[in-house]
Amino acid sequence: VNAVTDQALERLRDELKAKNIPYADIQKTDSTHIVIKGLPQEKSSDMQALVAEQFSDWDLARLPGDPTGRALTMKVSSAANIRNQALLQSMSTIRNRIDQLSVVEPEIAEYGQSDFELVVQLPGVDDPTRVKDIIQSTALLELKIVQDNPYPSQEAALAAHGGVLPPDAELLPGPRTSSGQSWYLVNKIPAITGRDLTGAEPSKDINGRPSVNFTLNRDGAARFSRVTGQNIGRLLAIVLDRRVVDAPEIHGQISDRGEISGGAFTPEKAADLALVLRSGALPASIKYLSEETVGPSLGADSIRHGVIASIVGLLAVMAFMLVYYHGSGINADLALILNLIILIATFVYIDAVLTLPGIAGVILTVGMGVDSNVLIFERIREEWRSGKAVGAAVAGGFEHAFKTIIDTHVTTIVSAAILFTFGTGPIRGFAVTLTIGLLANLFTSVFVSRTIFDYVLSRRGKGEALSI
Repeated sequence: VNAVTDQALERLRDELKAKNIPYADIQKTDSTHIVIKGLPQEKSSDMQALVAEQFSDWDLARLPGDPTGRALTMKVSSAANIRNQALLQSMSTIRNRIDQLSVVEPEIAEYGQSDFELVVQLPGVDDPTRVKDIIQSTALLELKIVQDNPYPSQEAALAAHGGVLPPDAELLPGPRTSSGQSWYLVNKIPAITGRDLTGAEPSKDINGRPSVNFTLNRDGAARFSRVTGQNIGRLLAIVLDRRVVDAPEIHGQISDRGEISGGAFTPEKAADLALVLRSGALPASIKYLSEETVGPSLGADSIRHGVIASIVGLLAVMAFMLVYYHGSGINADLALILNLIILIATFVYIDAVLTLPGIAGVILTVGMGVDSNVLIFERIREEWRSGKAVGAAVAGGFEHAFKTIIDTHVTTIVSAAILFTFGTGPIRGFAVTLTIGLLANLFTSVFVSRTIFDYVLSRRGKGEALSI
């Protein structure tokens, strides 16, 4: 809200000048109020028309006791909308940053009864301090023209301008070194900002120091080219989170790319800066309210209970198949075990982490696998009861059940794909586990089970019955 009010203040100054509406003073009194003083009475209607036309999110009123004063107040609905949009954008930006860190099944959601609070859950993070710094970094990048040479202190900068800074300039701190800290008087309006970036990658500068190379979009490149072309020989301040990290001299016109370097950069800091620049700047600063760490023993305990439940369920299903389908139940149990082996091997190959939603996906896979075998076995029974030979009954059972199995698996995989596309964190993990299990089940229930039947039948006599 503060940033929007600052932008409105700058726009209002420009519009008053363009509309030839004089005033004595204009300033922001707080995050939602702007006060104008010394406005001529004959310009009151022009002022009202300007606010109605270009500042529709603001209410205009007279200042009490000052006939030449006006107050602009941001509408309550507009301020609430800005805060809500900032919350949604913050969630999206944080999610983008965490996704680039390859955190397994992160969860980011609104939290609590009060407004503007988020809860972030990050399982399996080895360096939580680094992740917190990346999440909290506003990453507000601005490139601004430096008006004067660096000053050794704020007092020196003010003294050089008679105690009052130019209205179009601001004083920002530079990098802190062993010899002290410099201060830079820069233009308030940046040449480009982080919103103009299309990419950022860690690199090294000509001196071999860690740096970040960035590229600009079309509009940003055009503005950057114009500004650098008009200011050759001057310093260009690279401002990150309201602090100058570097101020190189402009030697020529620059168009669509640039470099951020600084003596304090390490390879990891350069990589982290590139990451947060790619993910976009946070619209507002973040304050940590609380932090909890779930130890590996507690997490392992939950996983252990889930694994035990899975094993108990698996053994119960296998026992049922043996009792109900006799010898053919061994076929189903072998196919089910192979299904789980394929699923676990895939997890190991892709370096997946087993979580509770993943275990739920495994359990559902077991159920789908048994369902496929039940469909096949019941069709075989029907074919056999109709008077067909054992071999023909097995072939007919697989043939008639195949379409149903394909239909159920494809529809479930489509549902899992939708969960993966629109879900986050644990939901996506469940969808991935379920999809892998279903693909493995198609192989084991149709191909492996049929192969076992063919092998058993080839070793039996023609008139011998099938145990099903």
